[in-house]
Amino acid sequence: MEIRLQNLTKKFPNRNKKISNDVIAVDHVTFTIPDGKLIGLLGPSGCGKSTTLNMICGLETPTDGTIFFGEQDVTNLAPEHRGVGMVFQNYALYPHLTVRKNILFPLENLKGKNKLSKDEMMRRVNQAAALVQLEELMDRKPAELSGGQQQRVAIARALVKMPHVLLLDEPLSNLDARLRLQTREEIKKIQRSTNITTVFVTHDQEEAMSISDFIVVMKSGVVQQIGKPQEVYDDPANLFVAKFLGTPPINVFSGKIENGMLVIDGASVLPLEAVLKPLNQPDTSKGIDKSKAEQRVVIAIRPEGFVPCNDGPLCCDLQGVEVMGRDISIVAQHAACEAVLRAIITADTKVDSANDTIRFALKPEKVFLFDYETGERIRGLV
Repeated sequence: MEIRLQNLTKKFPNRNKKISNDVIAVDHVTFTIPDGKLIGLLGPSGCGKSTTLNMICGLETPTDGTIFFGEQDVTNLAPEHRGVGMVFQNYALYPHLTVRKNILFPLENLKGKNKLSKDEMMRRVNQAAALVQLEELMDRKPAELSGGQQQRVAIARALVKMPHVLLLDEPLSNLDARLRLQTREEIKKIQRSTNITTVFVTHDQEEAMSISDFIVVMKSGVVQQIGKPQEVYDDPANLFVAKFLGTPPINVFSGKIENGMLVIDGASVLPLEAVLKPLNQPDTSKGIDKSKAEQRVVIAIRPEGFVPCNDGPLCCDLQGVEVMGRDISIVAQHAACEAVLRAIITADTKVDSANDTIRFALKPEKVFLFDYETGERIRGLV
């Protein structure tokens, strides 16, 4: 089932009586979720991702805009008529019912032409349980299950209705790190086997990038960027997206352009043309004028973009070296960097942790430039 959101807006009354303006939770959001794909709605707390999910589900009514399931306008359709299955953060299982009864519950409430026979209901229950590997736990109650097992019961309960759309609202936030990894792999496998259009809400960028076909990055109710996870990581639209995606986070420097060179704290680290290419169709909002003698910019470098080099142009104060198996994390400081600098290098690279300083050369493809005032990406030369 394809889902289309057109100019979707949600406003809530402001609880601060001194401020008359409404709170805009979702601000003119427009994008399409292709049929059979798993989309990650990603952003920090309060960015509007759960509100967007609730409007897709029908739990919230949009202030403005339209929601389409295929060609059907479902904007004002009741949740029970939308054909959606929803899994909440706390799973919301009935503690007095067995796994079997929890999964069966949505089918028992079907009425009219949708009502099923007992045999058909049990067939669906067993089918959903097998899909999430719960066959041996059907007679247990939620208190007798682990967090991961409870989560699978919640998914089975959502799938048993054979929904057109599956909505997951932070479903892994209550699990420990190892179980999160295992469960997100199971969710991806379930989605692939059912081919149900799935919307997955999370604030964990690693979680979203690992299982999503596409991600939608949001901030303050506004969509910042949409794309395949690796493409968004490699080509961020603005400084917010660049900083939000990546572990460790991207390293952000105050810098400038002088005479065709990128300069950080007086050191020329890269030729400007190694990072930017001429724009085919000059656009001053996305390009930078190389004829200007000096311009302030934000220079952001991914952790994997540093190469230890004795004569490297970027000199940093070495704070420590952390061995992480196949990789090494170098922790350093630089006066122009807004936080502690973290570089990731391969384990076979030798670094003397006894030194007070370390020098880096930079990989141009891992260096991004942003407008100093607006944070928008500078993509080329004009």
